[in-house]
Amino acid sequence: MPETKKVICITCPKGCTLEVTSEGQTVIKVDGGCKRGHEYVRAELTDPRRMVATTVRVSGGIHPLLPVYTAAPFPKGRIQELLAELRKLQLTAPVRMGDVVLVNALDTGIDILASRDVHPAGEVTAGH
Repeated sequence: MPETKKVICITCPKGCTLEVTSEGQTVIKVDGGCKRGHEYVRAELTDPRRMVATTVRVSGGIHPLLPVYTAAPFPKGRIQELLAELRKLQLTAPVRMGDVVLVNALDTGIDILASRDVHPAGEVTAGH
């Protein structure tokens, strides 16, 4: 039986409300919004994904934690599994912003990247 619900699009700051008629994961009709909104709704119903940002431990650095993020949106249903894997990770300074700290996380093809530099403890850097 088809179900109709309202979904707020998050692809741009406008936040358009779309009316979506679907049956299970099959989108039958989308009213409102633009083409990007329609693509968002279809992806959200079939394969929801989110960018993930968190921290991992670093030893020997001026900071004990390193902020990291996914290089691409990650499957929403596997985020907790990803976070558990990242909790096991222990890096060693130095780490540079943009370094891949985990390749192909959970066999998704998505890398985890460093969001900042972490210099070794005792190293003098400008501005720190």
